[in-house]
Amino acid sequence: MPSNIADEIRSRLHELGDPQKAEFLKRFFKTGPGQYGEGDIFLGIRVPDVRKLSRQYKSITATDVVPVLRSAVHEERLFALLVFVREFTKGKSAAREEIYNLYRDNVEFVNNWDLVDLSAPPIVGAFLEDRSRKPLYRMAESGTLWERRIAIMATFHFIRRQQFEDTLKISRILLDDGEDLIHKATGWMLREVGKRDAESEESFLKEHCRQMPRTMLRYAIERFPQEKRRMYLDGPVS
Repeated sequence: MPSNIADEIRSRLHELGDPQKAEFLKRFFKTGPGQYGEGDIFLGIRVPDVRKLSRQYKSITATDVVPVLRSAVHEERLFALLVFVREFTKGKSAAREEIYNLYRDNVEFVNNWDLVDLSAPPIVGAFLEDRSRKPLYRMAESGTLWERRIAIMATFHFIRRQQFEDTLKISRILLDDGEDLIHKATGWMLREVGKRDAESEESFLKEHCRQMPRTMLRYAIERFPQEKRRMYLDGPVS
């Protein structure tokens, strides 16, 4: 692998950039002062185009793209995480552990909601499927927004395997979280639980709906019939 592979990837990504799209993405991902994505830099590349480029680098490894992951540029970090996911998915046990450890060592660069959502379930969730889930609970208590989002989003991997306990437990931890992006992610995961086990979701909602942030509740009950949604939003739940 050439030593300048990271520079080559950066160069090719910059060639794909569109300044007009970049301005839109800066607004969409809230990069202004005090916003969740403050300071994030965008080239203005559609996700399918980043995916297409990543597929052209079939022989690179997660280790090769760590310098790309550590970039200030959003699409470069996206590219690197797409490689991480691809290599983890096809890797054997030792390779998966190495990628998981690289991910955790560089988690500060997994720092926007799209980056979390595309990588946490297939890497963190998949790695911890047959292991202790304690790392998720530590992240759920983190002072870093993105680690808390990783904690709840990683459980999507478990949900797809009909395992709901960790989603519900971590959702309880996050009930008092002050960040809207956590409210949305937690409500979404509760809704995914409900698609597979309505009783588990409703049991959680009946216990906690009065405590839940409004956005979290609205996301969780989005698929409910109107009358039931209104019951959770307005009426007493027994």
